[in-house]
Amino acid sequence: MAGLMDKAKGFVADKIAHMPKPEASLDKVSFKNMTRDSITVHSNVNVTNPYSHRIPICDITFSLKCGGKEVASGTIPDPGWIEDSGEITKLEVPAKLPYDFIITLIKDLGRDWDIDYVLDVGLTIDLPIIGNFTIPLSTSGEFKLPTIGDFFGGSKTEEAAAT
Repeated sequence: MAGLMDKAKGFVADKIAHMPKPEASLDKVSFKNMTRDSITVHSNVNVTNPYSHRIPICDITFSLKCGGKEVASGTIPDPGWIEDSGEITKLEVPAKLPYDFIITLIKDLGRDWDIDYVLDVGLTIDLPIIGNFTIPLSTSGEFKLPTIGDFFGGSKTEEAAAT
C-alpha cells in the first residue's frame, strides 16, 4: 500500500511540476512625477496567463535599491486579476523617493545626474490546486533625475541638439 501511495505522490508532483504557469517581465524604472517633497518613479510588470480563465493576484512586493541602499519598499495588496489567455496584463509598481535620499547618494550622482538602481519585485498569484505562487522579477539600470528645465519645455542641451 505504501508503494502505491509513493507512486501516486510522484505522479501528482510530476504533473504539477510540468503544469504551465503564468510568465512575467519587468520594465525598466522610469520617472513618473515630481512634487515638492518627493520624486515618483515606476515600472510595469507585464504578465501573460496560459489559462482560459482569470487568475487572482494576491499581492506585489517591491524593493528599490539605489547605490546599494534600499530607498523604497512596499507591498501592493490585492492589485486585481491576470486576464485570461491571449491578454497581457500590465501592473504598475510605483515608488515614492523623498529628496533626502539624494544627499545619501551624492557620490553616485556625479556629473551626469543619474542614479544606478536595482528593482526587485515579487508577484504572488493564487494558482488553482498549487496555491500561492510567487514569480520573482528583477531589473537594474540607471535613471536620470529630472531638472527644472525638464518641466518647462525641455533643457537647453536638448534644444541645442535639435538645432
